[in-house]
Amino acid sequence: MEKKYVADLENLVPLIGREVLLDKARIALFRLSDDSIKAIENRCPHKNGPLAEGTVSGTDVFCPLHDYKISLETGLVVAPDEGCVKTYETVVENGKIYLVTNP
Repeated sequence: MEKKYVADLENLVPLIGREVLLDKARIALFRLSDDSIKAIENRCPHKNGPLAEGTVSGTDVFCPLHDYKISLETGLVVAPDEGCVKTYETVVENGKIYLVTNP
């Protein structure tokens, strides 16, 4: 397991997404109301909407373009819509947010 630093926890506003880059991947990072951190691919599978700009509700984010509801835990689009995005494992240590990658 390898961890890559992406942001400081104190700079992530609860329920407001933020785009970070990991290598060349654009990732939407979210701090939920319970302070857990979720990370998903920053691209809606419908029309490539920027999910970091979406509205967070519970453990889901709504795409800002066409309101697709996507689980921040599984990456699955909620029915009746279809699709999925990649999810990333996160770790918070000493106020630093890391994404877990496989070498």
